[in-house]
Amino acid sequence: MTYRGFIGDLTMIYELYYWPGISRGRGEFVRLALEDAGAKYVDIALLPEAEGGGVPALERFLDGEDIERPPFAPPFLRAGRQLIGQTANILFFLGGRLNLAPRDAASKLWTHQLQLTLSDFIVEIHDTHHPLGGDLYYEEQKRAAKRRAKDFLANRLPKFLGYFERVVQRNPAGGPGMVGARITYVDLSMAQVVAGLRYAFPLSSRKVLRACPRLRALHNEVFARSRIKRYLDSGRRVAFNNDDIFRRYPELDE
Repeated sequence: MTYRGFIGDLTMIYELYYWPGISRGRGEFVRLALEDAGAKYVDIALLPEAEGGGVPALERFLDGEDIERPPFAPPFLRAGRQLIGQTANILFFLGGRLNLAPRDAASKLWTHQLQLTLSDFIVEIHDTHHPLGGDLYYEEQKRAAKRRAKDFLANRLPKFLGYFERVVQRNPAGGPGMVGARITYVDLSMAQVVAGLRYAFPLSSRKVLRACPRLRALHNEVFARSRIKRYLDSGRRVAFNNDDIFRRYPELDE
């Protein structure tokens, strides 16, 4: 299956590869950037296997002997002849092309740095329900998960959210987000993290977010954007569930 790119960043047809059947996960951070920019892309996970989608499409790039620079795991993005892996790396690549990043080099690196810090945060969120390993079921590590979640909610959650709240506050451009005067890809990702925390830890996140009015406002700003709203209303955005990064286990939210 071939999708041809045309001249101009917003007319390139990208291919996004992520696991089918998983709700949002790391692939959703890339989707939000593509959707907000109005970029043309094919979500390979949503295609039937008979049409070149599903798990075989992923394995073609993960295990194919003819792939010179194979990605380690989804998500990865195909842009013409380029194959880019790692969420933060994909967004760094797309930022300038989709007008979702600052133009000067220092601000580009600062935006990327913030996205990498968000990536660290996301790992810690995931590890609240899978502290012993991703190959074990949650039920096999519930005791360790409860201990890990308790520490996360008491210490790590306020530390991360407090940091990002200060970043928004200190943005010299006075914009609604963390970098510059306009929304960037890292703001889209931050809004997704806030939404995920509200799903996974409704009680604890509400308490911590009381002290983060700028992050709450950023979340509202992002999900009120016209293209994001259309995406939300399209039925293509899968609801949060317990098969992904953000999982709701009430016994962990205490």
